[in-house]
Amino acid sequence: MLAAMFRGRLTVSEDPKGYVFIDRDGKHFRHILNWLRDGVVPTLTDAGYSELTREAEYYQLLGLVEGINSVLNKRKEGDELDAELTRADIIKCIQYNKVKFRGINFSGLDLSKLASLLGLKLSNLEGFLLLSYVYSWQICLSELSQLIHLFCWNLFLEKVLLMSIDDCDLDLSYVDFSYASLQNVIFSRANLHCAKFQDVDAEGSIFHNANLRECEFTGANLQGALLAGANLQSANLQDACLVDCSFRGANLRSAHLQTADLTNANFEGANLEGANLKGAKLNNANLKGANLQRAYLRHVNLQNTHLEDAKLDGANLLGAIR
Repeated sequence: MLAAMFRGRLTVSEDPKGYVFIDRDGKHFRHILNWLRDGVVPTLTDAGYSELTREAEYYQLLGLVEGINSVLNKRKEGDELDAELTRADIIKCIQYNKVKFRGINFSGLDLSKLASLLGLKLSNLEGFLLLSYVYSWQICLSELSQLIHLFCWNLFLEKVLLMSIDDCDLDLSYVDFSYASLQNVIFSRANLHCAKFQDVDAEGSIFHNANLRECEFTGANLQGALLAGANLQSANLQDACLVDCSFRGANLRSAHLQTADLTNANFEGANLEGANLKGAKLNNANLKGANLQRAYLRHVNLQNTHLEDAKLDGANLLGAIR
């Protein structure tokens, strides 16, 4: 909308001094401008988000509307998870196979007697789960999902195969893998919606066709990881090492890639509409046929980037080196 106004496609009103007049409440316009600059959704009250949503809809900023809805959904989910569970409640839930512990933090609780309920042997129950260098280990998916949701801190899952014999989809939504070692782990087709991977070492891991929507990968090492066909819409990959990663055909709409290292990354045919790549390193990155409409590429060095057949309509290329 703003671009159309100032490019002459829409009629605008001007005052005697030549200033453009927009008949909207100016209270939230600074948030509109800040989002256009860096793609960050401001922290507001629910009432403030309602007002900002109306402004975003007026200016046709669909990415901002989605970002606000994402923040409100996370806030609602956080409120729902505030209720405390007793030890008896936990035992009953584990015995009932239809219940999942999504997003619950059990850090510091004494769960040493709960392991037998899962049918697994744990060598260390003081907040550190060691599943290192297991190549052919198989486990019931429901047990694995319960286990990871219970012991979701300091996970060490190097080279563990997270797929069942039947190749069923694995539900690991809202799990916190932060600071874990996840090298060469296979998450193909797993549901990792809103999972946290902050500062993880996931070099060489496979997320092919996984649901990674709204995941947190800040500072993560994903060098050489396979994310082809994955859904990374609104995911946060700021400061992540994505060298040699494959995002071929992936959905990265409205993703945050500020200052990420994308050297030699393959984004061929990927959807990066509205993505924020401010300060990202794109040396020798493959963006052939990628959708970069409305992407933020301001001051990004694109000289050694492959952009053949890429869609750049509405992209912010101010100061970009091409």
